[in-house]
Amino acid sequence: MILSVDGLAEFLETEIAEGRLPGAVVGVVHRGRRVFFEAFGFRDGERGVPMTTDALFWIASMSKPITAAGAMLLVERGRLVLDEPIGTYLPRFAGWSVQPTVLDLLRHTAGMPEGLLGDSPVHKLYAEAFGDGMTDLTGAEFVDRLSALPLLHEPGAMWHYGWGVDLAGLIIESVVGTSLGDFLRDEVCAPLGMSDTTFGVPDEHRGRFAHPSPPQVLPDLSVARFHSGGAGLVSTAGDYLRFVRMLLDGGHPLLGRKTVEYMLSDQLAPDTDTSLLEKPGWNPGHGFGIGVAVRRTVGGPPTPGSVGEVTWPGAGGTTWWADPSEDLGVVVMAHTTAVIEPQIRALVLGSLR
Repeated sequence: MILSVDGLAEFLETEIAEGRLPGAVVGVVHRGRRVFFEAFGFRDGERGVPMTTDALFWIASMSKPITAAGAMLLVERGRLVLDEPIGTYLPRFAGWSVQPTVLDLLRHTAGMPEGLLGDSPVHKLYAEAFGDGMTDLTGAEFVDRLSALPLLHEPGAMWHYGWGVDLAGLIIESVVGTSLGDFLRDEVCAPLGMSDTTFGVPDEHRGRFAHPSPPQVLPDLSVARFHSGGAGLVSTAGDYLRFVRMLLDGGHPLLGRKTVEYMLSDQLAPDTDTSLLEKPGWNPGHGFGIGVAVRRTVGGPPTPGSVGEVTWPGAGGTTWWADPSEDLGVVVMAHTTAVIEPQIRALVLGSLR
């Protein structure tokens, strides 16, 4: 039976009417069909511009799964090996006695933390080097700074959100000889029809960018001087739905079935410290695959779901999840600080019969 999402529009319209949400675009795919795809509220509330389904959003960490898919494409082509030390691809790390692997970068076990997420001396060094990550460093400068810092822990010992996928994006550049943006555009986005997914907002499409409501302030993406595979992409709900459908369709038409099966599998060893992933507000009950959190249990997380479901949201308010067991994918595009994912999840999953 194809899903019928009852109550979703009413919920979003209420959130907008009560001032908790400026606007949103939500899409749902189920059993190969798009069953819901609507825009709500305003793209620019101050000017009264209605939201449209082609609105652009900063997807922040939702960039990571797309970069990870690009890495897996190179793995399929024999040009990237996941268990190789990163110094194999980036000479600045070649002299390190202990090196993370490419896999460590993609699953956040490299020991290169975001400095603002802790108060240890090592966290402080990373915070001083990169702040919140929206820097004007070039890719080479980013690598130079990162290679001069100590690791927080032995590679593989702990899950800690950090700079791994950004570094993986620079490894991709070193392998293919072009910018990450050009590679993702030509090799990942074009085959999937994701024509609106780019690093930063193209000048000709600035009018389509969704504005947040105060007090939310989005970063100035124009200061970036390298393509941040971890957080730099701008996209639309329609584009991201195409990416989610690729994952649900076993990789077609981009990746092989076994590649996607591996990508969506928990890559954390049983003895990996996942305490930071388990924290409230992160992903309790999850492990981590290649660029995505992977749900390990039905009970434990604060919302319903399935074992094997994958997700990774964006800091600006965007989110998504894909549930292979139900052949279900949901994309929520919004610039907001409001908590709306649990309610949307309840409404969507409550419609399954």
